[in-house]
Amino acid sequence: MKKTFLASLVCMAALSACESPQQIATQKDDHLAAAGFLLKPASTPQQIAMLKKLPAHHFVRRIHGNTVTYVYADPTVCGCLYVGNQAAYGRYLAYQQQQSIANEQQTTAEDYQDAQWNWGEWGPWGDGFGPDYGFGPGWGW
Repeated sequence: MKKTFLASLVCMAALSACESPQQIATQKDDHLAAAGFLLKPASTPQQIAMLKKLPAHHFVRRIHGNTVTYVYADPTVCGCLYVGNQAAYGRYLAYQQQQSIANEQQTTAEDYQDAQWNWGEWGPWGDGFGPDYGFGPGWGW
């Protein structure tokens, strides 16, 4: 019973934290625009055909003489290209790195010391935390 209940809670938490691919792509598009990428809609049949040839939701780099251009194809959310220079690409990467650090900080466990907190209210801890209570050796995988 406890294992089933705990497994249900884990599944519900995982599902609520999930974002659809559409939501993820939309957020990325917002970040590209904020970094200085220009949105170029595919508005002709030729542009749409060319858009479909690029790897979706990935950067490609074009070097033409001394000019480096970064292109991000989004055929699903906006049906467009995002086009930026080295500075825009650098800003986007810096933002992604900041987000990665922030996400890592949110998942890093910290010691918690509070004399007013009653750990006993949450059930058994220590040796009692195991196969019959929750995750641990013998968890029913």
